[in-house]
Amino acid sequence: MLQTRVIPPAEGAYQYPLLIKRLLMSGARYEKTREIIYRDQLRYSYPTLIERVARLANVLTAAGVKAGDTVAVMDWDSHRYLECMFAIPMIGAVIHTINVRLSPEQILYTMNHAEDRFVLVNSEFVGLYKAIAGHLTTVEKTLLLTDLPEKTAELPNLIGEYEQLLAAASTQYDFEDFDENSVATTFYTTGTTGNPKGVYFTHRQLVLHTMGVSTIMGSIDSVRLLGTNDVYMPITPMFHVHAWGLPYVATMLGLKQVYPGRYDPEYLVELWRKEKVTFSHCVPTILQMVLNAKAAQNTDFGGWKIVIGGSALNRALYEAAKAKGIQLTAAYGMSETGPLVSCAHLNDELMAGTEDERITYRIKAGVPGPLVEAAIVDTDGNFLPADGETQGELVLRAPWLTEGYFNEAQKGAELWAGGWLHTGDVATLDSMGVIDIRDRIKDVIKTGGEWISSLDLEDLISRHPAVREVAVVGIADPQWGERPFALLVVREGHEIGAKELKEHLKPFVEQGHLSKWAIPSQIAIVTEIPKTSVGKLDKKRIRVDITEWQANNSTFLSTL
Repeated sequence: MLQTRVIPPAEGAYQYPLLIKRLLMSGARYEKTREIIYRDQLRYSYPTLIERVARLANVLTAAGVKAGDTVAVMDWDSHRYLECMFAIPMIGAVIHTINVRLSPEQILYTMNHAEDRFVLVNSEFVGLYKAIAGHLTTVEKTLLLTDLPEKTAELPNLIGEYEQLLAAASTQYDFEDFDENSVATTFYTTGTTGNPKGVYFTHRQLVLHTMGVSTIMGSIDSVRLLGTNDVYMPITPMFHVHAWGLPYVATMLGLKQVYPGRYDPEYLVELWRKEKVTFSHCVPTILQMVLNAKAAQNTDFGGWKIVIGGSALNRALYEAAKAKGIQLTAAYGMSETGPLVSCAHLNDELMAGTEDERITYRIKAGVPGPLVEAAIVDTDGNFLPADGETQGELVLRAPWLTEGYFNEAQKGAELWAGGWLHTGDVATLDSMGVIDIRDRIKDVIKTGGEWISSLDLEDLISRHPAVREVAVVGIADPQWGERPFALLVVREGHEIGAKELKEHLKPFVEQGHLSKWAIPSQIAIVTEIPKTSVGKLDKKRIRVDITEWQANNSTFLSTL
């Protein structure tokens, strides 16, 4: 350790802790009249947001919530969720954003594992909650959230309904300072193996992540995405990594914010049009649903900037969105990283290139943001060259990455082996610092001694005009170890089979973009591809389904 010079602060100097309350108080300085909007039901200004956060803090404190307690929320994207994201950690408690799309058994596991003491329950989830309530081990009280005229429900130990309780509470609350390293939020990964793992973030980490995101998205000219005049609407659930942390950014900057409740593609288009939304973020499958909505068919979405993450952004989706006036930008992160790590960036060299080259780099994972370090390593942890060709596991360092998994020390140690956070993603780094995600380690297809990227293959297949959606996985093969298998959702009025797909992919083989062994020998035409609870391709489920289809000699499998 270096023996550096440290000067003690002057007597009485204020030691400024990085707390979430600082983000809330910043927004009202810029545009006090900007609105927080919930569907067509409620809209209010930033001063009202601050008052409502204070009211909620008073309600929770009166109910017995203390610093260090965990308070769970089961809701769709709403103004209430935004208020909870501030009020709960600002009183020193921890907000547990429950993934309501998990199975009841998994929700029960996460609530007991997180040691939830209080739960805010949307009326849509009362039945679900009551089904598991008898097995909850730490919950003491519940609070009802509802849009319905009926302001009560059969919830155990119910203290009241959200709006009624807020209306009776004081608009003043003295939010004290405390240690910035206090845990502020927790949620559970949607991993497809074993029980979900508890990820947690401190106040300090969330404030730094907020500053990092606002810098990445507001200061990089080639992809400038977010400024104080933008209108923000999340299309990533608030239970999933705090809606990628963007509600904190939007609040700090005083943006107009539009919360759509439960996602419905037709209603999302309506809200976009009515509220003049300019900035959103989502996974590719959700965007595809929006583009396929009836309301979108004759709509020009000019001026709408959307960040795509969670899954790879392929060229076909980029061009389909561009044709509708949407500017897509790829970004990269994961639950454990807060999540934003990198965002597409076009430097002077790329800006001077062709449009095709610019698109190629707009759909990559991008350049690490300020304060982020990225490297690639081999299976022994040795660093590999950043030459754009050598593949290895992407590892990261940044001040906002989770420092472990809640109550799972061994898994946390594995995550941070060698002092770097291991992503589980196969990637390359090039001389410009660009991260190119090639695949998840568990999804790389190993055939005949070669590694084939399922993401690259999905991108190329998606360019066929008949393909609306595609997923590629490796399936066991006695001769080659694994062979690619493609699931396709076909556009209305089109047809495609394995032979047509082979003809489509042959030019990419001839141009050197693809190995000939990467051409799938089997495909399945399906009406829907299995997704996880946050809209990603569920490749574990897909592999199981394919095994069952093959065992049953399903007739809709097409082979070469």
